[in-house]
Amino acid sequence: MSGDSLAGLGYLALLLLALGGAYLASHRQSVGKSLQMALVWGMIFMGCMAIYGLWGDISRDYGRKSLPITRQDGAIALPRAPDGHYYVTAEVNGTEIDFLVDTGASDIVLSRTDAARIGFDLDELAFLGSARTANGVVPIAYSRLKTIRLGPYLDQGISVSINGGEMDKSLLGMSYLGRFGRIEIAQDQLILQR
Repeated sequence: MSGDSLAGLGYLALLLLALGGAYLASHRQSVGKSLQMALVWGMIFMGCMAIYGLWGDISRDYGRKSLPITRQDGAIALPRAPDGHYYVTAEVNGTEIDFLVDTGASDIVLSRTDAARIGFDLDELAFLGSARTANGVVPIAYSRLKTIRLGPYLDQGISVSINGGEMDKSLLGMSYLGRFGRIEIAQDQLILQR
């Protein structure tokens, strides 16, 4: 916590103490009831602060399943998530996988968990490659997907990288996104069209 945050927190505590003192002074005859109400409001305030502080974790863990919206013109529209990223659920080898759409990733990159879910035996994979990521260099295994379906589009035999390191979410990178003739961001939507 920075010095500014501590100063702001101290200011709020003093303000609440002053307001609480003024309220108690004006309602001296029912101090017990006033303390009870102050405790209730304090609990409500603390609950709101907890929700505000944890909102990033809550929104990351829930509501990330983003099914593609197929428009009448055949384009796929993905809504922007509250964190500013685009997520999509695609069917890979018959299993739904949640992806972060990442134009900075060269390939489709599967997390170890997602790779196992779609049938890869992690003990049989040869992690011979490496990739430089924001988290450092990680081992990579290369393979191919039987199928990947995104909205109305079905592709077969697409190359894929399996990340040997820790990864929260699989990435839908440019080796797949490049199959779309148009990639556009408009009105808080990522639009993909072939």
